[in-house]
Amino acid sequence: MAVFTEVGFDEAGALMARLGLGELCALKGIEGGIENTNYFATTDRGEFVLTLFERLHAEQLPYYLCLMKHLADKGIPVPAPFADPAIAPAEGHALEIPANAPCELLHTVAGKPSAVVQRLSGRSELAPTEAHCAEVGRLVARMHLAARDFPRIQPNLRGLAWWNETAPVVMPHLDDRQAALLAGELAYQNHVAETAAYAALPRGPVHADLFRDNAMFAFREDEPGHPPHLSGVFDFYFAGTDHWLFDLAVCLNDWAIDLATGVDHPQRAAALLQAYESVRPLLAAERALLPAMLRAAALRFWISRLWDYHLPREASMLKPHDPGHFERVLRHRALALHPYDVIARDNAASCAA
Repeated sequence: MAVFTEVGFDEAGALMARLGLGELCALKGIEGGIENTNYFATTDRGEFVLTLFERLHAEQLPYYLCLMKHLADKGIPVPAPFADPAIAPAEGHALEIPANAPCELLHTVAGKPSAVVQRLSGRSELAPTEAHCAEVGRLVARMHLAARDFPRIQPNLRGLAWWNETAPVVMPHLDDRQAALLAGELAYQNHVAETAAYAALPRGPVHADLFRDNAMFAFREDEPGHPPHLSGVFDFYFAGTDHWLFDLAVCLNDWAIDLATGVDHPQRAAALLQAYESVRPLLAAERALLPAMLRAAALRFWISRLWDYHLPREASMLKPHDPGHFERVLRHRALALHPYDVIARDNAASCAA
């Protein structure tokens, strides 16, 4: 979402025309984020988002693009990538498609692998209520179930292996208290990952980055006075094959967290969890390991933000996120009440009343 690569109007216009999306009228760089270059592209036929991938390789990208198309085809509100009609879709089982096979969803702009998707309607809700969190919980569960038969497999590239590789790189930038937290939590997560209970957790494709700025809400025109509905989720470029519980923890660590303090918001957390379970009930083992996964999700984004903050790349409109936020979340998660204890407590209070 930062602009690392400048795109010429004529080159972008040629791509839009080749994809049958009309004549380009406006091209505007999108501010925010730190991974890819993104532009809003407006044509005489609609509004689109052009993404240039700055870190991901062309061999990795079909996983993300095909997953988005797969989910869209299943009725999940995600922006499906537009295919180049000059490239025939690869035939055969997706797992058997060579990594270097042409992908009709992947393009090249300014020498970078690129994709074009429809711009979603609505806006992000940066101050979510319990109702917003419930919509997110239901949708995440629907995504998990809809992707069960997605045939491609690609590990979560920002998973435990990446944490172990990156922690020594950022460690010199930390004070003693932070270094102790990072080393201790990393040791704990490596221990959890070696347990049989962890290995048995349900797995599949996960979004792995569904923060409140990666979802859009819109009002229902036919239901005046009703709250906005979740009109779509986007930015699947951290997706991978991982535990569904980790994906749920990532959501809880943003949608149910107070941004100023990093403290859990129990009512929003309960709304998100209960809505998720209305679609896919958690296993007992998942409930037991949820606190560990909440810590894992906080650790993942703390390390990532430390890396982006202390080792930034050159780009226009680049605004690295504050790593201190997820340090606070991690410290609170290490001491927090189990989310299901919160639900049980609130239910008991309701019955007593």
